[in-house]
Amino acid sequence: MLKSGVERHLSLEENQPVGGKETGTAQRIRARVRFDYRGKSRPSRFFFGGKTAAEAAEDLRQQQEALWRNIPIQGLLVENIERGENYTVYDEEIDDEVVFAPLEMTVQADSPADLIRFASREEFRYLRILEPERMTLSGQDLERIFFQVYEQVRMQVYLKAKRLQE
Repeated sequence: MLKSGVERHLSLEENQPVGGKETGTAQRIRARVRFDYRGKSRPSRFFFGGKTAAEAAEDLRQQQEALWRNIPIQGLLVENIERGENYTVYDEEIDDEVVFAPLEMTVQADSPADLIRFASREEFRYLRILEPERMTLSGQDLERIFFQVYEQVRMQVYLKAKRLQE
């Protein structure tokens, strides 16, 4: 038996889930991500085996493209991968020109937290959200995002420390 005042009739419009999460048709996030892979030239050993910065950048981009295409990542789906044209920039620190090989991907993610893995990479340049135009984040979504940021930063610090010890 209901208490008085609880007999209120609810309309369907009031109970529509935001983003469709409660109905099992959660809206995925489509995003465009760009990476610029930096080529580091390697001097030749015994007259062969050396690579120019452009060749090194191209090889690195090909390796990463193959990884993005062939290795499944939970929560992410790579829709499309496009290669950009290589470009050269003068680096004052090393007093030499550096070649970058851009790679742009269109991806679908289950949640904003799944996109953090892109932003934590050294090659990352930008991430543009294509769909949905608006998002509502719950407290749990924000917690997941902050935890992912923490995990990625911790991993980057660990990898840099490991590289410095070698």
